[in-house]
Amino acid sequence: MGSIKWIFVLYSLGAILSMALIGIAIALRNIPLVFIFLILLFVIMGFGFKTKKKMRDEGLL
Repeated sequence: MGSIKWIFVLYSLGAILSMALIGIAIALRNIPLVFIFLILLFVIMGFGFKTKKKMRDEGLL
C-alpha cells in the first residue's frame, strides 16, 4: 500500500460535507441552498477527478 495522498482526503471530506449540507438544506426546505451545495459538490468532485488525472499523467499515482 502506498502513501496517503492528502489532497484526495481533503477532496473526499469536502464532498462528504457538501452531501451532508444538501441533506440539511432539504430538511430545512431551502431549495436555493440545495442547489448551491449541489453545485459545490460537482465542483469539488470535478477538481478531484481533474487532480487525479493530472497526477496519473505525471506518473505520481
